[in-house]
Amino acid sequence: MNGQYKLDEWTHPGEVYEKLEDGSVRCFSCGHRCLIHQGKRGICKVRFNREGELRVPWGYVAGAASDPIEKKPFNHFLPGANAFTFGMLGCNFHCSFCQNWVSSQALRDPEAANLSNPPTLVSAEKLVDYAWSSMAQVVASSYNEPLITSEWAVEIFKLARSRGMKTVMVSNGYATPEVLKYVRPYLDGYKIDLKSMNPVNYRDMGGVLQCVLDSIKLAVDLGLWVEIVTLVIPGFNDSQEELWEASRYIASVSRNIPWHVTAFHPDYKMEDGVPTPAETLKQAAEIGQEAGLNYVYAGNIPGRVGSLENTYCPKCGNALITRRGYSLQSYKITAEGKCSFCGEKIAGVWTEHPEEIRYSSWF
Repeated sequence: MNGQYKLDEWTHPGEVYEKLEDGSVRCFSCGHRCLIHQGKRGICKVRFNREGELRVPWGYVAGAASDPIEKKPFNHFLPGANAFTFGMLGCNFHCSFCQNWVSSQALRDPEAANLSNPPTLVSAEKLVDYAWSSMAQVVASSYNEPLITSEWAVEIFKLARSRGMKTVMVSNGYATPEVLKYVRPYLDGYKIDLKSMNPVNYRDMGGVLQCVLDSIKLAVDLGLWVEIVTLVIPGFNDSQEELWEASRYIASVSRNIPWHVTAFHPDYKMEDGVPTPAETLKQAAEIGQEAGLNYVYAGNIPGRVGSLENTYCPKCGNALITRRGYSLQSYKITAEGKCSFCGEKIAGVWTEHPEEIRYSSWF
């Protein structure tokens, strides 16, 4: 990217790392735990060592928009809320099927760099002002991998929380205990991509499966509200054996973690791929339900997966939230977060004012 050096100016001293005696640094922002020598960069390309100090992205956005929280996707985190979402550039993975590759791969792929929007300088205060003026109830770090820009996210999240907004990250979950404990005081929700249960697939993407599995458990243990997404890709991770393995692992951590199985659309380096059939998503969701998960959803193809867009009470079976795409059509959860039919506690982060929920027309 032609603006790499300008991005290097838009940086700040890091916090999630340790200095080593020889002037190198050990970064803890993600599971790579990069050892970065002076003048060198981490795998993500955006964190680098300048004279023994880790410099990290700061003070800009490559994208910002207001979206329904369901688009992240979160189905149990203030349904119907407006989420003000911001993102930077860069990623610690290089997935060939990336659905957001222009921003995530802009620093390592010339084609992505040519298509990406120029980053815009902005203060954390101004971003939170934008969120407030858009009537956002949630501020989300997304578009690129938020773990590698955790310091900037925390700066924004502190201000957002001071104004009564909740905060979430939309992440590949390639975390470390250090970074999760760093963001936890300022973070409410964490969406994790569980891309595959095949260690070879993760190596091809640039990571290690076990690191993601461990991060899911730690995020739950730290008290973050966690939802998991698996982009179901024909011929990649759609075998019944792998879907069973994924759903059993999630259930072993908590049966109350919502699992979203979503449809792949050919993109990036897999433009010749096959779109995920609705029937495949239905079968994946059935596996999740049989594995004991209380909340399983199928997404990305509104109106074609039947009841799998809705939230049901795991005790009495009544529909609590009905949806089409990102649009809420009904909401039957009380201000106390309970089923309005039988009183069962429903896992999630719920509004204390359900009467104020607006049924939108987002699709």
